[in-house]
Formats: sequence, structure tokens, C-alpha cells
Amino acid sequence: MVLTNHEATFFNLKPIGGKYVSVTFRSRRRSPKQDMEAFKLMKELKTNFEQEAHYLPREKGLNLIESSLENDRQISARCRDARVEDLWSLTNFFGYSTQTFVQAVNLLDRFLAMMKVQPKHLSCISLSCFHIAAKVVEEECNISSTHDLIRISQSKFTVSDLSRMEKIISEKLNFQFKAITALTFLHLYHEVTLLHTSEGKDSLNLDKLEAQLKACLCRLVFSKAKPSVLALSLIAQEIEALQSADLLEIAQRIQRHLKIADGELLYWRELVAKCMTDYSSPECCKPDNKKLVWIVSRRTAQNLHSSYYSVPELPTIPEGGWDESGSEDSCEDMSCGEDSLGSDSEGPCFPPRPRCHAYGHT
Repeated sequence: MVLTNHEATFFNLKPIGGKYVSVTFRSRRRSPKQDMEAFKLMKELKTNFEQEAHYLPREKGLNLIESSLENDRQISARCRDARVEDLWSLTNFFGYSTQTFVQAVNLLDRFLAMMKVQPKHLSCISLSCFHIAAKVVEEECNISSTHDLIRISQSKFTVSDLSRMEKIISEKLNFQFKAITALTFLHLYHEVTLLHTSEGKDSLNLDKLEAQLKACLCRLVFSKAKPSVLALSLIAQEIEALQSADLLEIAQRIQRHLKIADGELLYWRELVAKCMTDYSSPECCKPDNKKLVWIVSRRTAQNLHSSYYSVPELPTIPEGGWDESGSEDSCEDMSCGEDSLGSDSEGPCFPPRPRCHAYGHT
């Protein structure tokens, strides 16, 4: 495999005896196999960098949303951000991956940036993007039905409405669902750092970086950032907190390799830092900690209230009068009932649904 001088320099390779060999990288020497893995990573990084612009929302449309006031005729940035936070909560509830959430936000922003949408339709649009992303990313057995998605999100539209909206979104986006996002680059950057350092996998916590990315995506302004730059901003922010000279050197090499300007990176790093500061403040209502609140009609609430006091008289349970199988069944039923009541009245943070099994709420 032929390497260019630039590629060889990026991975600290020198031609020795007709082969490229890893040389003095301060923290770690790599085997030929690792050198090949590093080269493949770099190629993948370059390919994604060249294609990322195809999946960016139209900046003109994003600017229009940013400048819009909250009313019944057009969507504002605050309205959009609230819907994205709801998608984050639904992601946690259904046990979906970060990739599903990021893809859903990308689909939503690309659609909103090209179409004039009324606020009353935003709920249907956002859930349609979420469902499309889930079908692209998740295993089929783990994807919730449209009926359950509508019911859990307490939306007022129908299954047919959601299906029609999915078709509209798919056609407008030319069925380009698998977008290159900041999460794509975040994973690639993380793999590059693992190959170049000996500090271990925990030096850069990928779960933490993904959580920070999700927090950023809840703000419309970050949809304007190039995915490669936003991901590098998050990496650089974390490296600064770790105070690692080796990781800093790797980040600088990546920046030079992708030809990201210092001013551009600094601009987005400052916005990321401000977002993280705001997100960590106690005043911030974090989407990943939201509680599930059930909204019921007045008549239903009255029925629930009256049934609470109308407890039927139960016969006395005789001691030793039950066989083992009967007592086990009875306890199992009671425990299920307590769980259901607890989830409705207590409102716990969206509990994860059992994987590959149907579920229900009452």
C-alpha cells in the first residue's frame, strides 16, 4: 500500500527498507498491524471529511429559524430545541443508542431548514424523524411500534399521520438517512487516540463525550457547525481538562491533517465550553433526567380519585391455607401492579424498556 508523505507524517511513519515503519511517537510504538489500522482510520477520516457537507442543514434555513419569534406561524429556535430535548428523553425511554438520537436530530434539522413548517406540525415531524432513525440504526426487534411511540409521547396525531409524514420527509431528503454526523467523527477521533497513546481507553471517556454531544445538539446553533469541527471541539475540550500533552499533540495532528483553521476551532470550542457550563448548572433541566408525566382528562382523574377510596373489603387470608404455587402467582401479580402504579404516580425517569419484548403502560 502506497502512502503519501503527508499520510506518513501524520502517523509517524518512515520508509525503511521499502516499508513504512513506526518511529518515535513519544508515548507508544506500534506494530505493523497497528500501523495498517491507523492508515485505514486516516483514510476513513478523510473520506467522511470530504462528504460531511452533503448532510449539513441549509444554513439559510437555520438562520431563518434562529431569527423567528415564537408564534403560531413559524418555528423558533426555542421550539425546535424543546422538541430535540423530548427526543433525547424518548431515546432514553426506549433504550435507543446515541447514534439513533444524533441521526434523528440531523434528519429534523435538514428538513426544517428546507421546509416552511408550522409549529402545530413539529411534534409529528420530530417523531417521524425519530422513528426513521430508529429503523435505520436499531435492531428490528428493538424498534417500538408507531402506536406505542405516539402513545408514550402523548401526541395527538394518528398512526396514519405519522406514516404520511415519514413518507414526506423521506422524499424531501432523497432517502439519505445515514448521515455523516459529529458522532461519526467523535468515534473516529477516539479510535485514533487509542492507537497513538498508551494511556488506556479511559483517558478519553467516549460515553462522556457522547453525552456532551447530545447536550450540544439540543441547541440549534450547533447544527451550523461542521461535524468534524464540532467533534474535535469536544475532544479538545476534554483534553484540556485532562491536561495530557500526548493527547493534545494528537488533536493538533488531526487538526492539521483535516486543515481546520485555528479560528474556526476556537470559535466552536468557546461555544462548547459555554454550553457545558450552562448544562452543568443546577438551573438546567436536563433531558436525560426528565420524568415521565402522564396527562389525563378531568373525568379520568375523578374516576382515579374516587377509586382510590373505594377499596373493597377482602376476606381474611387463613394462615397456611395457600399452596406454594398459588402464593407465588399471587405475589407476582401484586408486584406487577405495584410497579405499574409506581411508574404512573411517582413518575420515574424514563425507565429502559426490556429489549426485544413488547411492553405496555396503563
